[in-house]
Amino acid sequence: MTAPLFHMISGGARPVAPYSHAVEADGWVFLTGQVPNHPDDDARPFAPDIEDQTRRVMDNLVIVLEGVGLTLEHVVAGRVFLTRFEEDYERMNRVYRSYFASDRLPARTCIGVTALARDARIEIDFIARRSG
Repeated sequence: MTAPLFHMISGGARPVAPYSHAVEADGWVFLTGQVPNHPDDDARPFAPDIEDQTRRVMDNLVIVLEGVGLTLEHVVAGRVFLTRFEEDYERMNRVYRSYFASDRLPARTCIGVTALARDARIEIDFIARRSG
C-alpha cells in the first residue's frame, strides 16, 4: 500500500471538525461527509429546506472531487445521513438523483440520525475510485 495522501481542497467548505476533505490510498478516495455550509461564507445560515441543503452538500462534494481531479462518475459509494428521515427522504432523493446519470448510480446507504454538526438536516460522504 502506498502512503495515504491527505487532501485539503482550496475553495472547499471550511471543515466543521478536525478532518481532511479527502484521504487517498491506492486509487481509493474517501471524501469526508459534507454538511450544507457555504465555501464562500461559512457564517451563512443553512437553507431551511432539504432540497437546498441537499444541493449545497452535493455541490460541496463536487468541489472536493474536482480538487483531487475526479468527478461524480468516479463515485462508487455514498452514505446519506438525515435528521428528519421520514419527512426528507423522498425530497432528498429527487435532488440526489439529479446529480448522477441514471445508469451510474453509486451504491448507497441512507441512515436516519438524531443530530448532525451545526444542526444540519443532511450530511453525505463518498468513496471514489481513480480509473486504472
